[in-house]
Amino acid sequence: MTDEARLEDVGTGLAPVTPGWFVVNAADAAWVRNAGLASRCVFESNPRVLQGRPDVQEQRFDELGIMLSVLEPGKPSGLYHAESAQEDFLVLAGECLLVIEEQELRLRAWDFVHCPAGTEHIFVGAGDGRCLIFMAGGRSHPYATEYPRSDLALRHGAGAHETTTVPAEAYAPFQTWRPGRPPGWSDLPWA
Repeated sequence: MTDEARLEDVGTGLAPVTPGWFVVNAADAAWVRNAGLASRCVFESNPRVLQGRPDVQEQRFDELGIMLSVLEPGKPSGLYHAESAQEDFLVLAGECLLVIEEQELRLRAWDFVHCPAGTEHIFVGAGDGRCLIFMAGGRSHPYATEYPRSDLALRHGAGAHETTTVPAEAYAPFQTWRPGRPPGWSDLPWA
């Protein structure tokens, strides 16, 4: 029988602090944000969520990464990249631009995107309001991400200036992720 995880408030919401199963509403879960990028609900307790909580051991999902991402117009969800495992995305609300394999596609609510391992992609908020995306990705072992230089992604503020497999190099121009809820929290679907 699997134990239930203990959830604790880590400053911006609830995160698991012990292994096991759990249920948490996105409105109550822990969030992180980056001024130049999206806000994210990560559902697990990773180092970004646990900043300032050295007493809590991180609890990461072994096989599948899951998050919600809130994109402001013109802001990317991260940097153009390709991962060594499959990723899938569902736009839940709003609009965004998908930069995928050096192409641009406009997406709206309920558009689904499947990226087999090795597919280069990133999302950028579009339209007049925020975009909410459900994101899921496999965690292959070993796991690797490449951030290829892409002039198209750079035009959207969503690309690494040089090709790298080191996240810290790719994200060097950006501020660090910090615990925090998205701007306009009270206007989001769960509020």
